[in-house]
Amino acid sequence: MPKIATIGFFDGVHRGHRFLFAQLHEHAKHYQLTPAIYTFDCHPKELLTGKAPAMLTTHDERKTLLQPFGEVHFLDFARVQHLTAEQFMRYLQEEEQVEVLLMGYDHRFGSDQLKGFSEYEKVARGVGLRVERAHECLVDSLPVSSTRIRKLLHEGQIKQVNRLLGYHYSLTGIVEHGNGIGAQIGFPTANIHIQSDKLLPMSGVYVAKSIVDNQTWATVVNIGSNPTVGNNHVTVEAHLIDYQGDLYGKMLVIVFEDFIREERKFGSLSELQGQISEDVQQSVLRRY
Repeated sequence: MPKIATIGFFDGVHRGHRFLFAQLHEHAKHYQLTPAIYTFDCHPKELLTGKAPAMLTTHDERKTLLQPFGEVHFLDFARVQHLTAEQFMRYLQEEEQVEVLLMGYDHRFGSDQLKGFSEYEKVARGVGLRVERAHECLVDSLPVSSTRIRKLLHEGQIKQVNRLLGYHYSLTGIVEHGNGIGAQIGFPTANIHIQSDKLLPMSGVYVAKSIVDNQTWATVVNIGSNPTVGNNHVTVEAHLIDYQGDLYGKMLVIVFEDFIREERKFGSLSELQGQISEDVQQSVLRRY
């Protein structure tokens, strides 16, 4: 089927991406073409520079989030990274039946690094492909971008992150055995193993909800090294309020709602216990 396509990595599948996909569908109706999304199996920077940024979404999360917006095609970036813009356009046209290409307002592609949209238009005319330029998505007078969202996550601004994503940021992982300190002081926590390429919010304490066995629980989450008990690595620990039972080995989804406080070191476990009690109260209050 002849297609209209857009291209990008689309980490986070945030409001800016969704604004682009809405335009993709509008153009698809106008041209009577099938909307298609082309993305990559790995972040381009991983191959180009040897280091990719930590991801807002894992591969599986990105795939799931993209599916409602059209046909999704994952390309092997290693196979196309050396193609010029013209060669890539010819590939889309000849191999993928793309007739119209909708470019993000600031998107660039091709090893020859064309400078502006007019240059892409010129190359496209020579190929016999039509290119359209999408409008940008602004929130608070600034473009919505994965880079902007990553910066906000590093600052713990979870409400703003959720606003730009258009949904709540989450972490998913298997519950592992921890040091057991939480249970000793009356606040058992689930220690979550998170994929190493997934971006963690700033260290601190958060209001969240946890989804386990298709049930949802109000949750307080601590991200950090737990300096009171002397951990030497960052952990993600979730206290599911009023949960009774064994969580070890279960898949847990943590959905972030608000930031409570930064992580800090306490003089004793009893001080830590008192602070966690306050955190739980704060968590409940901020839900109403």
